[in-house]
Amino acid sequence: MYTPTGQPEREQLVQRFMPLVKRIAYHLMARLPPSIQFEDLVQNGMLGLLDAIDRYQEGFGAQFETYATQRVRGAMLDGLRENDWLPRNLRRELRRIETAINQLEHVHGRAPSERELADTLGMSLSDYQKTLQEARGHQLVYLEDFSGEGDEDFLERHFTDDDSNPANIFEDQSLKKQLVDAIARLPEREKLMMALYYEQDLNLREIGEVMGVTESRVCQLHSQAITRLRSQIAGELPAAKKRRKEKALG
Repeated sequence: MYTPTGQPEREQLVQRFMPLVKRIAYHLMARLPPSIQFEDLVQNGMLGLLDAIDRYQEGFGAQFETYATQRVRGAMLDGLRENDWLPRNLRRELRRIETAINQLEHVHGRAPSERELADTLGMSLSDYQKTLQEARGHQLVYLEDFSGEGDEDFLERHFTDDDSNPANIFEDQSLKKQLVDAIARLPEREKLMMALYYEQDLNLREIGEVMGVTESRVCQLHSQAITRLRSQIAGELPAAKKRRKEKALG
């Protein structure tokens, strides 16, 4: 069935692109904790698909699939944020790690090692790595937020200053460059892991085989790398505020 303008009916489009929603859900599930339900991701993704169908005006070929992918993934991430499944104590520990990373980088002029971070935090190395392991998925959502349409969501979650307007902060385009630069400054092992994860789209087990480590170790390295990025970008916030203020006064 088609509309008077020659476009497929909404129900027909939903059936046509439902495999896309499931494919994106499976892709995210591989990077999320076991507590996340596949059906919940699909349900939120379908809302994104319907939104994409309602908004798109130019036909439903390859360009629509690209557009719909962004909407579907964004809706799934929105659902994860709303559930706020990360325990408060773990969120607090991640903030402590970010602060420690920032402090040690300023002192030593380089990325701190896991041992240095554990010592600074007053934790054993095994407890520190366990915290990173438990942060699986939480960190992924934040990084994928940055690459999607909802860039303001990334800033809301990465900059904890309640007085800040994320949309205004994002006007400073240097923050995007800071992310690229921060990735370049990661330790080589973490940089390789990020490339395999996000560019080559390998799963945790496959990355472990390439790097010669366990799947749980890959998960720890991923969480640590994202925490480093969060710490470095958050450190740019005061400078961004100052530039914005000077621009307003000028």
